[in-house]
Amino acid sequence: MSGLDTTAQHLPGWRHVYSGKVRDLYEPDTDALGGPHPLGDVVLVVASDRVSAYDHVLSPGIPGKGIVLTQLSVWWFEQLAEIVGNHLVSLEVSVTPTDGLIPAAVDGRAMICRRLTMFPIECVVRGYLTGSGLVEYRDNSTVCGVPLPAGLTDGSRLEVPIFTPAAKAEVGEHDENITFEDTAQRIGWAAAEILRDHTLAVYTHAEGIAREHGVILADTKLEFGTDPVTGEILLGDEVLTPDSSRFWDALMWAPGGAQPSFDKQFIRDWLTSSESGWDRSSDTPPPALPQHVVAATQERYLEAYTRITGKSLTLPTDAQ
Repeated sequence: MSGLDTTAQHLPGWRHVYSGKVRDLYEPDTDALGGPHPLGDVVLVVASDRVSAYDHVLSPGIPGKGIVLTQLSVWWFEQLAEIVGNHLVSLEVSVTPTDGLIPAAVDGRAMICRRLTMFPIECVVRGYLTGSGLVEYRDNSTVCGVPLPAGLTDGSRLEVPIFTPAAKAEVGEHDENITFEDTAQRIGWAAAEILRDHTLAVYTHAEGIAREHGVILADTKLEFGTDPVTGEILLGDEVLTPDSSRFWDALMWAPGGAQPSFDKQFIRDWLTSSESGWDRSSDTPPPALPQHVVAATQERYLEAYTRITGKSLTLPTDAQ
C-alpha cells in the first residue's frame, strides 16, 4: 500500500496524499479552507489499525491499534520535550468541517504535525541483542559495523546502547541495515552525528522511564526530519510505540531465548509457527490473522500503553 490510496477515509478540510503500511497522510484542502491552513505548513497524520509484519500488511487489523500508537506517541513526546523537539502541533478537534482541525471521525488516532523534510534513515538503537541484530551478530560478531563482545545470546543486555541505522525502503520492501559511515555518506557527516546523538539520548531517557514501570525497552526505531523554515532537526512520525519498539516484561527477562513482549512480536511469532502454515520464503501472502491472535495482540498493545503511562484507554471492537 503506497501513494494515493483511494480507499483512505475522506476527511473534511483535508486532502489525502499518501498511505503507508499503517499511517495515512493528509494535507490541508486549501480550497475547502478558503486559503492557507491557520496553523501554517502542517499535515494530518492518521494512525490506522492496519498491522504489518515481514514487509506485508496483514488482515484483519487490530481494533484500536491506531489510537494506542497515537496516544502513546503523544505521551512520549511530552516526556522527551527537553531531549529533542518534535513535529506535533495540535490535537484539537474540529468544531466546523472547515476549521482545519482534527475531524471528529479520527479523534484519538490523529495528530496535526509540522511538515518536515524527512531523512531517508531509520534511526535504530539497541540496548539488547535480538531480532536482525542477533542474526548479524551470529554471523560476524557485529551489528551494523559495531563490534560486540563474544558470548552474547538472544536477549542479552548490551554494555552500552548502540546506534544501528537502516536505509528506508519503499513500502513492501525491506529496510537495509547500514553502518554509521554509510549513513554519513547518504546525508552528510554533521547530520548523521546529530541523528545518532539524538537517538541515543532519546533511548537512554526512555529506557529509564520504561524500566521504572517494569518494562524493558529492548530497542526502538526513530525518524527525524528538518523543519524547512527553521532548519531544526525534529523527531517525527511516531515514537516509542509497540510498532516501532520491542517492549519486554522486566520481571520475566531471561537471556537465551524469546522474551515475553508487549508488541507485535506476537504476530511475527504466529506467522512463522506451524499453526499459520505460512512459508515466509515463498511468494505467497501471509494468511489472515485468526481472532485469538488479533485479541491477544490488542491486549499486548493496550498493556504496553497502560504499564508505561499509568493511564487507561477504551478501545473500539472494530478495526479502522
